[in-house]
Amino acid sequence: MQGFMKFVREQGVVGLAVGLAIGSAAGEAVTALVENFINPIVGFILGGADLSGLSLDLVKPAEEGGRALSLGYGAVISSIITLLAVAFVIYYIVKKTGLDKMDVEVPE
Repeated sequence: MQGFMKFVREQGVVGLAVGLAIGSAAGEAVTALVENFINPIVGFILGGADLSGLSLDLVKPAEEGGRALSLGYGAVISSIITLLAVAFVIYYIVKKTGLDKMDVEVPE
């Protein structure tokens, strides 16, 4: 058990867990912001389209119950916007708080 506790202290596992929890919460907040604020604005600019509903129908079914092929590129665009927004917010927080310049020494 002592070896495990030494590993936890030296490797910063607790700090990593805290950072992961905060990052997850920040990610959820930014995702909500993108889905409820940014995507509707982009959709409005594109003529009222809902980004998540945009798709390209490659094969339409010939009959009722037939097979179709549709690519939902709108969901991909929405996910990319969310990813970029989350990355920007995390970058901004790290830069403004100076966390990228911290010099932490682990006590022995």
